[in-house]
Amino acid sequence: MNAIEPMVDELEVFRHSVARFLDDVASPEVLERWEQNKVVDREAWLKAGEFGLLGASVPTEYGGLGGDFRHERVMIEEFGKRGLEGWGVAVHNMIVAPYLVEFGTEEQKRTWLPKVVSGEVILAIAMTEPAAGSDLQGIKTRAVKDGDEYVINGSKVFISNGQCADLVLVCAKTDPNAGSKGVSIVLVERGREGFERGRNLDKVGRDAQDTSELFFDNVRVPAANILGGEPGKGFKQLMTLLPQERLGIAAMGLAMLERALELTVAYTKERSAFGQDLLKFQNTAFTLAEIKTETTIARSFVDDCTRKLVAGTLDAETASMAKLWITEREVEGISRCLQFFGGYGYMNEYPIAKLYRDARIDTIHGGTSEIMKLMISRTL
Repeated sequence: MNAIEPMVDELEVFRHSVARFLDDVASPEVLERWEQNKVVDREAWLKAGEFGLLGASVPTEYGGLGGDFRHERVMIEEFGKRGLEGWGVAVHNMIVAPYLVEFGTEEQKRTWLPKVVSGEVILAIAMTEPAAGSDLQGIKTRAVKDGDEYVINGSKVFISNGQCADLVLVCAKTDPNAGSKGVSIVLVERGREGFERGRNLDKVGRDAQDTSELFFDNVRVPAANILGGEPGKGFKQLMTLLPQERLGIAAMGLAMLERALELTVAYTKERSAFGQDLLKFQNTAFTLAEIKTETTIARSFVDDCTRKLVAGTLDAETASMAKLWITEREVEGISRCLQFFGGYGYMNEYPIAKLYRDARIDTIHGGTSEIMKLMISRTL
């Protein structure tokens, strides 16, 4: 179950450390409270920062671990084993923090990254709008230059960590006539006048994950809040880091499918029908054999993509194939696993029911399966 061959010893030590921390701080009882409250306690974020769980890929000079995607993947897997997909650490760590690391000015890095690592600042990125999802060039949110400030107007929706975020990276048009070259990412801090959070949205699954509407009404930020200090670079920045996000979603989907398989094998060994264990029925054994084969293939694929990402050679096409194939297998496989639980699989008290609900978003967020197919098809 190691993420990748090099650094195996270091990663295994890290894995055991992460596992102990999660078992202590995010027990099933705590997770149940988070899911009822629809948000993770702030205290847990601060404990994660103190422990060193946050900013694993942030360079040591800014307080981080100085790791890479292999460390993030270990965390994704350990979260997956415990049904903790609703705690938005992956969004904070693996999706948003790299934008500051890769593209932030030195001032932006020194201002924000130490607090990102400590848990004092929780991160979110605001791309999706009510009328613009995967079509990032179609966003309507505007950031208009006014002296040494930008004035932001618009709205965002489905923003993970949206309720608790202290710093939101907002995708906005700074030049509406320049196409993709008119998109910028603007740093918007909690407390800016005119920056309001809407509802904590009621979702199908991942109940602990706060997911919000965000509204910007003449929000003024310094021109220095443009990510990287230069407007018009946002679309390129997004395209550079989306492959990592999509690989991370694929890794999360794999972890969830592997957990579903483990739960189902255990259940079908214990449950009897017509005088024999469910696992001894050919239909059960063959179905689970197929799912085990798919998880094995998926793990090899994610391992290969991880090597390429760490080496800087993972392209958008390959990342899209990983997300497409693995998340589709995830959703289908967990549904097939749930079937073996019968009526119990439909009860929320059973982990398989939660997995079924939590998995469904993975073929949608980070780019839908249809968008993945479109990107792959362009390379034919």
